[in-house]
Amino acid sequence: MKKKTVKKTERSAPNAYIENSGKVIETDIASTLEENYMPYAMSVIVSRALPEIDGFKPSHRKLLYTMYKMGLLKGERTKSANIVGQTMRLNPHGDQAIYETMVRLASGNEALLHPYVDSKGNFGKAYSRDMKFAASRYTEAKLAEISTELFAEIDKDAVDMVPNYDNTMTEPSLFPVRFPAILVNSNFGLAVSMASSICSFNLAEICETTAALIKNPEHNALSTLKGPDFPGGGYIVYDEGEMEKIYRTGVGAVKVRAKYNFDKDARCIEVTEIPPTTSVEAIIDRIVDLGKDGKIKEISDARDETDISGLRLTIDIKKGYDPDAVMAKLFKLTPLQENFNCNFNVLIAGTPRVMGVYEILSEWTDFRRECIKRRIYFELGKNKEKLHLLLGLKKILLDIDKAIVIIRETEEEAEVVPNLMIGFGIDEQQAEYVAEIKLRHINREYILKRTEETDKLTEEIAQMEDVLSSPKKIDNIIIKELKEVSEKYSAPRRTQFLYDVAEDAVLEEEQPESYPVNVFFTREGYFKQITPKSLRMSSEQKLKENDEIIFTAEVSSNSELLFFTDKFKCYKSRCADFPETKASVMGDYVPAKLGMEDGETPIYMAVTENFSETLVIFFKNGKCAKIPLSSYETKTKRKLLLNAYSDLSPVVAMFTIANDCDFVLKSTAGKVILFNTALILAKSARDTQGVQVMRLTKAELACAYSADSVEVENIEQFRIKNVPAAGIMSDGDIDQIRLA
Repeated sequence: MKKKTVKKTERSAPNAYIENSGKVIETDIASTLEENYMPYAMSVIVSRALPEIDGFKPSHRKLLYTMYKMGLLKGERTKSANIVGQTMRLNPHGDQAIYETMVRLASGNEALLHPYVDSKGNFGKAYSRDMKFAASRYTEAKLAEISTELFAEIDKDAVDMVPNYDNTMTEPSLFPVRFPAILVNSNFGLAVSMASSICSFNLAEICETTAALIKNPEHNALSTLKGPDFPGGGYIVYDEGEMEKIYRTGVGAVKVRAKYNFDKDARCIEVTEIPPTTSVEAIIDRIVDLGKDGKIKEISDARDETDISGLRLTIDIKKGYDPDAVMAKLFKLTPLQENFNCNFNVLIAGTPRVMGVYEILSEWTDFRRECIKRRIYFELGKNKEKLHLLLGLKKILLDIDKAIVIIRETEEEAEVVPNLMIGFGIDEQQAEYVAEIKLRHINREYILKRTEETDKLTEEIAQMEDVLSSPKKIDNIIIKELKEVSEKYSAPRRTQFLYDVAEDAVLEEEQPESYPVNVFFTREGYFKQITPKSLRMSSEQKLKENDEIIFTAEVSSNSELLFFTDKFKCYKSRCADFPETKASVMGDYVPAKLGMEDGETPIYMAVTENFSETLVIFFKNGKCAKIPLSSYETKTKRKLLLNAYSDLSPVVAMFTIANDCDFVLKSTAGKVILFNTALILAKSARDTQGVQVMRLTKAELACAYSADSVEVENIEQFRIKNVPAAGIMSDGDIDQIRLA
């Protein structure tokens, strides 16, 4: 066991004697923790973090009871600051901690299915991380109507009343709540070495299930309690096995996903309900991060449009994408779908216990039975006391005049009660009651009315004693109260269920709907795609000074783009990765867009839909490489391919062909050949050196053109039937070959 050294120092008066003062004493760490840390840990567990069977933590109970004593159950709202100040008589913590407790219980915060505080003003929102609540001096509150069910028996000895922290007043140890609030409103707590996470359930379903279990302990709760019901709504991806596990053990996970709709005109997804474990800001942050990482390309913008009407997260999707497929991807990658991890840890008689729904409802029923018994005992005692007094009054009725004579002829006030006791044969309590009757009430009518109550009280006392002796009748009272609460406060479910949802499917990138676009690529490395409609409206291209377009074509919006650079690399992208633009803008600078190295320049762009084409590369040494584009297709979403072509000789030109075709080559010596690519065999190796097509002597390949793009008379005179070939000297120099 490790030892901890503690040096004791003198802190008392200078002349005081402290045993072992100034000495270093070895202390066992385990003993120190047991003496100092364990009391703190138990205090956090028992008196702060975990809820009890009535559904409340001490901080909740102190606040609500203070509001009850302030008359806020039926009165008008008062400033929250006033409530916070009054609560400090019971809660020694700071005002901010008390106010934060009120905020979560308030209707304005929307954290609870059935809020206990009726609020006015800005109390923030549970679904927003950044929407802060206003200061307590600006907001107002009172108890909500449902809080009546917390305090209906608070003054009838239904629960224990205990002293507050300074013994100046008392507070209830528990609330005699008339419904299982522990499961109706969510509760979270983080203690030392343990935690609690209780989800909320629909009030009507909980009341029905509790009543059914009281009648039949073998009742299947799943038949009446479908599943959790969260304040923020959304959908539960239903798993009956997991739900049964939660109901039996109190531990498990509920998968909750957001609710959304699609606006066709604006091409945006509007999310209106989200899981209770996340916030709007967290979802947006995640979408932005995924966009930066290139994992979500279907979304152009995500923003929070929440207003006074409620939550609204708007997600703009690009043209051609299916909104349901986009949401399926977001459910997989963002907090738009998250698990609510259940851990039903509740304090029972000061001991934390993890219990399932069945056990919690059983414990609550036992607690409620005890509350009802105590309430009836209290009312029974009051009735017996009142009956006892009325029986004494009844004896006075026999001779009112005698009572008056006794009182009038008694010389000392202190002797009035004893004389009445002797004169009528009643006890001291009855005599005291008679002596306190006002003079105006000493008439036969008043006394007859009071004594008529004896029969009614006798009947009520008999009924109460009968109930106390019959557990079944007590259960019937609980069932009746549950029905009343359900009828008065129940509301439709907010969270719905999704059944048979395929959760294990492999997430594949969605292929958006295809439509034509015109793509342009310039010598300086700028790319832009323009819809035909936009191009018809304005076709004058804006280019950088001294720049020119080297590639243009009308292709599909789903086309793949392959950018080959002077560093022998190939960067893969898609048309959908680039925004649609207009001819009047310069476009995207490809090296920056694709994250190329400093000084790296794209020299050619290939466009394909299915990689069925062939890449033809001509080198200065006269060789030609014929490579199927399928060699650049990868199963993974790799964006960069190294060794994309041979580095043994500089590239003169690159072409993408669908079928074999004719090319015209010309050397620096002025010789020209015309040949068909069918003379060359394709090789799958991307860095192949190719085949010698033009035999060169003290010369280099100067240029290569597609035969269809040049205007040369008698072009067929340069055709060769075998490779390599030296070529035929052309008339004039290289500049005589003109593009068509």
